[in-house]
Amino acid sequence: MSLITNTQEQRFKTGGEDHLLLQENVVKNGNTLLSMNSTINSKVQPTKHNSFTSVASEQVPVRLTPAWEETNLPNDELNFKTFNMDDAVLETNPPKDKWNIVYLILVLHGIGILMPWNMFINAKSYFVEYKLGKDYLGTDLYYASVFMAYLTIGSQLPSLLFNWLNIFCPIGGKLTTRIVWSIITEVLCFVFTVALVMINTAHMPALFFWSTLGSIILLNMANGIYNNSVFGMAAKLPTKYIGAVVLGTNLSGTFTSIANIASISITPDAKSAAIYYFTTALFVLLACFDTYFALPLNRFYKYHELIYQRAIENQNSKQSSVVEKIPYWHIFKQASPQLINVFFVFFVTLSIFPAVHSDIKSSNKDFLFGETYYTSVMCFLTFNVCALIGTYLSTLFSWPKKEWLFVPVLLRIIFIPLFLVCNYQPIGVTRMMPVLINDDYVFWVLGAILGLSSGYYSSVAMMYTPSCVESRYSGIAGMFGAAMLITGICSGILFGMIMPFIVEHVSI
Repeated sequence: MSLITNTQEQRFKTGGEDHLLLQENVVKNGNTLLSMNSTINSKVQPTKHNSFTSVASEQVPVRLTPAWEETNLPNDELNFKTFNMDDAVLETNPPKDKWNIVYLILVLHGIGILMPWNMFINAKSYFVEYKLGKDYLGTDLYYASVFMAYLTIGSQLPSLLFNWLNIFCPIGGKLTTRIVWSIITEVLCFVFTVALVMINTAHMPALFFWSTLGSIILLNMANGIYNNSVFGMAAKLPTKYIGAVVLGTNLSGTFTSIANIASISITPDAKSAAIYYFTTALFVLLACFDTYFALPLNRFYKYHELIYQRAIENQNSKQSSVVEKIPYWHIFKQASPQLINVFFVFFVTLSIFPAVHSDIKSSNKDFLFGETYYTSVMCFLTFNVCALIGTYLSTLFSWPKKEWLFVPVLLRIIFIPLFLVCNYQPIGVTRMMPVLINDDYVFWVLGAILGLSSGYYSSVAMMYTPSCVESRYSGIAGMFGAAMLITGICSGILFGMIMPFIVEHVSI
């Protein structure tokens, strides 16, 4: 009897230990009990009794393990640590962009991308005629004559540098970090600009000039990172969502033109008008900041982010333990036809607009628009509205196919000589080239076609770019597209600076 009693006590002790271990595992791993299989199998060993002696003679293990253990799956998979029910629902039932929320958010971010550039070039009268003008300073200084040139260089070169740098060396790490800190920096720069509006700087024009340029440089450094990151984010979505960003960039010009006209109309005081004008930019950037955090909550965006991450994980799993280097040059070569298209569209556009376009004067004093609103309507408003229409059309259809897109893009170079033979009168230049187009309506039509083709072909080229590479590299291709966009803008602006020299020294 003592032998039987000792054996029972041992079994009860063993069972108690197993029960405690099982409880610990439940607390530690939630509902998962699979990892305890080996422990239970090794310890819980019910006895097989001899029918004659009633004494335990042999121990036979009871198998509590499921059938798939025989396949030797790793514990991570057996415990479903990488399984997420929400992801499974998304993959089995792909959601739609309900009410086009994601599309509209990317349009808003497109507006925010070009907001700094458009805000400052449309505020030419505030800087040149007010803060640096003779009436405000009491004397003529050279700051007014060089401000726009310095503004152009200070705006585009930092943006160009940081766009390219952000591709190879992602600044700030994760996408959220880059976008959030870029927007915060831009907001602070606009707050500083509004503060300078309120301060009397008549006795310190040099300080105002250089501090404004410093603010512009910092603003566009941040904007270069922001611009590049937004296009990379949109490239993970269907192609029309890159078109949404481009649509926003074109809408930005229209928005700032209307904001400038409205601020002047509300108050004739230049100081108050500038405060209203630059404060508008703050509201737009804060809206961009808020809506960015709404994207991860959207099921449509989560689904496409999941698909993008799955593509990366699947590719990485094939590479075993070898860390794959991103083949930047290979991606660039594959996307180069569309990258060249993006570059050339903006090169031609910025060679003309706004430098040449805004200096074309009315040929008829009785024209529909008077001298006061001639440049505002014929140049800025016409171009921006038509570019907006062109971008919208690209969301409806894409023509031609990507193999032939270079044909109309290259043909747009004819706009450069056509605008030069309009009534282009740059300041301080005696024109030698004859004026061949002196009809305001013809000039208006040319401006409309320039804007329409710029908006349409730039959007189509940007949408084609990610499709030229493997899906896992679409984000990098989108970043290359954004960098080539800024490169085209900078090259066009620099080329536009020689236009006064051409009309002064070239005669037909």
